[in-house]
Amino acid sequence: MSDDARLVQPRIETETTAAPRLDLPVTPLPDRLTKPSGPGTPVLVLSGFAVLALGLAGLETGNFVAAEFARATWLGWLTLVIAVLGFGLILAGIIRELRGLAALRAVDAMRRDLASDDPHRRIHAARHWLAGIEGGDALRPALDALNDPDAVLSLLRSSAEARLRTQSDALSRKAAMQVVAGMAATPAPALVVLLVSWRAVRLIRQIATLYGVRPGLLATLGLLRRTALSATATAVTEAAINTAAHAVLSSPLLTHIAGEMAGGAVAARRMVVLGRATSVACSPLPPE
Repeated sequence: MSDDARLVQPRIETETTAAPRLDLPVTPLPDRLTKPSGPGTPVLVLSGFAVLALGLAGLETGNFVAAEFARATWLGWLTLVIAVLGFGLILAGIIRELRGLAALRAVDAMRRDLASDDPHRRIHAARHWLAGIEGGDALRPALDALNDPDAVLSLLRSSAEARLRTQSDALSRKAAMQVVAGMAATPAPALVVLLVSWRAVRLIRQIATLYGVRPGLLATLGLLRRTALSATATAVTEAAINTAAHAVLSSPLLTHIAGEMAGGAVAARRMVVLGRATSVACSPLPPE
């Protein structure tokens, strides 16, 4: 077949048309990782129970006082005085707890101010802290005489912080000796746990008061949460001492004596570590 006889098939070009684009409004998805603002659910639930308990108790007490006034005037006044005294003590306890929590939050605020680059915030935080601790007024002239704001932290560390750390270490050693003596005189393990727990809470409150925090029950629990790593820090020491005691000693009597000594040493060490952790948590000075 020649080239002229070839059938030339026509070339068909297909034109593809793109689908029309629809511009729809895009609705942003909610960020699930965003932390919700405001108090959490447990705080709201506990606050609701507290409002209901105090409110209903107040209404019931008011009705009871009115009924006693209807019976006799002197009986109504006596009931009113008892009710006011009781609710006043409850209100005083609540205010004390709130002040303790506010003082614990103030430590964090002062720590941020002392770590800031603003000299006015740093000096104001230093004056506020010195006004809340014992013997802090004696350092006010030295603080006011400073011309360099960067020297504020050095002055506080070398004077107030050093003195408070020495006093807190003395309280920790006293608590450690009391725990060791109590463990030697207490035969029941449950009583030992209660003794160590009570002395640890008392040590936290003593050191916090030394730093000007003066915590209540809720603030003490907050400090316990902040110093919870101290128990983990001494757990390795406790395991090492117990392992060495069981590996070296074979006599049952010697093993019992060494075990009691090891337990007392670990408890004393825990008091010292807890005291230092509490000092760090209550001190507004930023870490070096």
